[in-house]
Formats: sequence, structure tokens, C-alpha cells
Amino acid sequence: MSEERRSLNFIEQIIEEDLANGMSKNDLRFRFPPEPNGYLHIGHTKAIGISFGLGEFYNAPVNLRFDDTNPAKEEQEYVDAIKRDIAWLGYKWDKVLFSSDYFQQLYDWAILLIKEGKAYVDSQSSEAMAEQKGTPTEPGTDSPYRNRTVEENLELFQKMKDGAFNEGEHILRAKIDMQHTNMLMRDPIMYRVVKKEHHRTGTDWCIYPMYDWTHGESDYIEQISHSLCSLEFKPHRELYDWFLDQVVEPNKLRPKQREFARLNLSYTIMSKRKLLKLVEDGIVSGWDDPRMPTISGLRRRGYTPAALRKFVETVGVAKRDNVIDVSLLEFCIREDLNKTAPRVMAVLNPVKLIITNYPEGKVEWMDAENNQEDESAGYRKVPFSREIYIEKEDFKEEASNKFFRLKLGGEVRLKNAYIIKAESVIKDAHGEITEIHCTYSEDTSKKVKGTLHWVSIAHALKAEVREYDRLFMDEAPDSHQDKDFMEFLNPNSLKTIEAFVEPSLKDAKIGDRYQFQRLGYFSVDDDATPNNLIFNKTVGLRDTWAKKKPNESNNKAQKPQNNQPKRKAIDIIKQLGKKYTNLPEEKRLKVRAEIMELAKDVSYNDIEPLFNTAAKKAGTRIAVTLVLNVLLKQGLNRDEKVDEFLLKAKEDKNELLVAEAVLI
Repeated sequence: MSEERRSLNFIEQIIEEDLANGMSKNDLRFRFPPEPNGYLHIGHTKAIGISFGLGEFYNAPVNLRFDDTNPAKEEQEYVDAIKRDIAWLGYKWDKVLFSSDYFQQLYDWAILLIKEGKAYVDSQSSEAMAEQKGTPTEPGTDSPYRNRTVEENLELFQKMKDGAFNEGEHILRAKIDMQHTNMLMRDPIMYRVVKKEHHRTGTDWCIYPMYDWTHGESDYIEQISHSLCSLEFKPHRELYDWFLDQVVEPNKLRPKQREFARLNLSYTIMSKRKLLKLVEDGIVSGWDDPRMPTISGLRRRGYTPAALRKFVETVGVAKRDNVIDVSLLEFCIREDLNKTAPRVMAVLNPVKLIITNYPEGKVEWMDAENNQEDESAGYRKVPFSREIYIEKEDFKEEASNKFFRLKLGGEVRLKNAYIIKAESVIKDAHGEITEIHCTYSEDTSKKVKGTLHWVSIAHALKAEVREYDRLFMDEAPDSHQDKDFMEFLNPNSLKTIEAFVEPSLKDAKIGDRYQFQRLGYFSVDDDATPNNLIFNKTVGLRDTWAKKKPNESNNKAQKPQNNQPKRKAIDIIKQLGKKYTNLPEEKRLKVRAEIMELAKDVSYNDIEPLFNTAAKKAGTRIAVTLVLNVLLKQGLNRDEKVDEFLLKAKEDKNELLVAEAVLI
């Protein structure tokens, strides 16, 4: 959490008010309380970021407390995974604690409530209890066991603890008010019988406290100053406070529960129960499958802690639930890897290209820049020879002037090497091109519009590339009442490719991240070995889903035809650029992604007239820079006008413009 933030979020305002009203800064203590019944997912990063971020901001301790009160679903594996994920994100906890640490104290307090007539053992069936609970608009009715004597309740509760009853025979309930408008206050359950071994306490207990009873009391035991949780717990706050009222002592800090909007992400499932089903049904390879929204899955896919923390900071802390477009998460990892990932060349869909006038057997080792965004990254050597691989889609026998790649009779520059001209092709019996024959020129000063990546066939390393798409094809797969979320699974979420990569990747280690030039960002998978390179595609160089969404609609109703001519992409871009510098950060990031998507339909001739835009129109010049970023990655060759525009942009007073210009 950055100290340079311009304004405090509402949680920080609450804390500042408490400090202004006499709370000592030394009393500030926060906690993150996950249940160890699954792996943490992207939604948890917000809760983690808020609590640990406040700890960093106020230099206050943060406890990692595991809410382990349900032995039927909790395992040590999940405890270890949660600790690993939080540490990987870069956060440090003060103490590792467990709700099970407080089982005896919670039991003793329950006995106290029974003696005070504030808790009783209920022996109804779950069905009967649900019926007498009432509805949000109708009051509940008292249990027939509500007026048991203190002695009878103590005896039954002791027998529950001793294992004398089966699961479901008896429960302990708080005696509050069955007429209460808040249904959570209608004699909530405090304890139930669960005869399963606990991952920490073994078989010491066969009764386990419920979350609402455990949560606030654990906060109190640990002297947590501000208990922060997501909005679904707002109705629980009244019960949280009631339970605290029964145990608080004078002169001890009383925790304060406050709620924030949880993180919801489009095309993503956030339920651990549903994520577990994906694992158990073999839809994914495990909790760390790179298609999963778990932190471990994102890590394996190539995401960085910095990108996830930036994402959470950009989303911010809100009081109302909303859905964040997954493209914002993808934007954050692109921005981070653009600065840090070494550039290498790989060909995923190869076609053989022979340079007929290049000497057979000759090999040249060309200098290649590792990362133009990092001056300290230096250079590496890549081998060049007569026979190379290029991408099949980088060649067409015939193409329009907007195709900046190779075509018969056309010229392109090979990245870090020579300019080549396509002379002829060889095809197989099915008409598929098997070889492209070219000639090369040693004059590299010639201006050509396209630049292609390539690998030398004689030196290329085989690699398995796992290309991932979104796991679900629906923006909200678990929001359909009449359909199961599994119906929206994307059958093409994983594509395995046999690719060829440059030889510098021979020593790539698990977790190393690279930009495959012109293709995207890739990370070495956990399954990789020195003799079997495996790369996971982290994210493409641009959002490829923006154009898909309209085509994926299942709505058969057609919109009325609009006879107005379709607006040109460049016109929309100019309009978006006008207000760009005045937008809040989250909106600006979305507009940035929109401009870069539209840029794919823009030609050099469209953008060149805007190079002389007035200095005061910074937003338009930023839009031009974004378009150039896309065109250059598509193969547009830089000319003097482009270089002159970018040079001026890098020297401009507008920081947003400079930031975009240095990315090119």
C-alpha cells in the first residue's frame, strides 16, 4: 500500500478517526483469517492486500489466523499453501495463529453463557429448526427446548463434548430473540457435534464452535483493533457485537468489525467449493493449474506478485460490490512483464524459410537486445543461418497494403538480422506451403515496414508451449439460476503446441519469465526439465477478447439495422484521447486497453497526420503513442517521422505521455 496515495479509503478514514478520538497507534492490530479448506484465489488478494497493506501503512502487526473450526473440510495441505501464497505476495505476518488455539477458552465461555441462561442445548431436527426460524418477514417461534434448566443444559453439553451423542442429535444455541428482525440473531448455533479428526487437535474434541461464535471472540483474544471482512458479513456484525458483549472485560480493547466490497472478476469462479469441484472432477490438473484463479495457479502461469498487488491497488477499496473486468488483471501483468521480462525469439506455428543466396553451412551470431525497457539488461547472441523458421501467419502469397509482414515480391526485416525478399514457395500435394524461398540483402539501412521474429532451424530447441484461454466462456458463469456453472466451461481452454525457441533458452529455469517477441509473455512451467522445456503462456501482448464478446452472445434477437456509416477506428481513438488525461486511473486503464484494441484497425496513413498534434493536446498524443506501440509490434517499420514523434514524447512534461513513449 503506497504512502503516496492522494486520498484515504473509507477504512483508513475509520482508523484515522479512531486515532483522533484517543486510540493509541500502538493498539492497532489487524488479521487475515482464511479457512484452510482450499487454496487462496485472486479474490483473496484484495482481503490480503487490505489487512497486510494497513499493517505496512501504519507499521502495525498483522496476524495470520486460520479459522479451522470444521475438521470435515480442512487440511494441513491448505495451511501450507496459504502461508506459501501470502509470503510469495511479499507480505509478512506477525504471528501464525489458529482458532483451534482457543477451543478451550471458547468452551469455557460457552459454559458461562449456559450458566447465565444465555445459551441452551436444542434437540430438534435440522428441518424442524429451519421451520421454526421464520422468514425475513415473519418472526420465528421458540424451540420447545429453549427453557431447559441450566443444570440440564450443562449436563447435555458435557455429554456432547464427551462424544455421547451422534452428529445432528444436539446443538448448542445462544438464547437471544426469536422475534428479531435480523434472522442471524434468532438463537444462532454456537456448537455442533462433528466426529471427525481435526488436522491439529486430532480427536481431542468432537464438538466444534461455529464461525460467528469463534470469529469475534478470537479477535478479542488476539486484541485485534479492526476486524475487516467482506460485505456478506455485514448482517453478522450485530451478532459479532452481541457475542463480544458477553465476554469483554473493562480496560481491554474491543475489536471493531467493518466490511468492504469483495473482489469479483469477470469470467471467473470465486467459490472454493466450486473450484474444488473442478479439481476433483479432473477438469483441471490441480489447484495450481495455470487456468485456475488461485494464487498458486496464477504464479505457475507466470503472474508476478507486483502485478497482483498493483491490480488490487488499482481496484481500490469500495463499499459496494461490483465486477472487475478480467482484462484489467491482464493489463497489470503485461505492464509489469514489459519492464522486466527478457525478450527472446520463439516460433509457435513454424514454416521453413530458405535464404537461397546465403552461403550453406555459414552461421553468424547476431547481437540481440534483451529488453529495451531495461538498459542494464544488455545483449545476447542469437545464431543466424540459411534455413530458419518463421510463423506461418507471417507469410501470404498475396496480401493488401495493410499486411506489414512477408508476401511474394515483398520485403521485411528479420529481427536483429537482414532484410529478405520472398521470391517463391514450394507446396505439398494438398497445396500447403512447406517452404518459402527468399533472398537477402546485406544493406540493412533500407526502410521496410515489417519486422519478423525467427529461429535458426539448425540451432532451434524444441519446446512444449501450453497456450491457455479463459476457463469459462461466460462473464458470470455461476450467476445463472437455471444452469450449472460447469455448462460454461471453455472446451478450448488449453492448447498444447510443439514450438521452436532460440538456443539461449537452454538453461531456462522453472518460473523464469520471457517475452516471446510479437507473441506474448511466457513462463517456464513446474513440469519442465533440462531436457524437456515447457512454457506456459501468461498473457498475450494485447487483449484478444475485446472483439470476441459481441460474437459470443446467445441472444437471438437482432438489433435494428443502423443505416449510419460505421465510425472509423482512428476517429474513435481521437475522441477517447481528448479526455484521457482527466480520467481516474481505473477508467484510464480500460480506455488504454480500448485504444490499443482499436489500433489493430488503424493504418500508418491514418496516424501519421497526428504526429504534429499541438503540445497542449497531451491526451491525443498519448493515443497516438498507444497506436504506434501496436503497429510497431505488428511489424510496422520505424521511419524518421515516427522516431521524431517518439523523441518529443519522451521529453514531454506530461508524465503519462512519457511513460507510454518509453515503452516503445
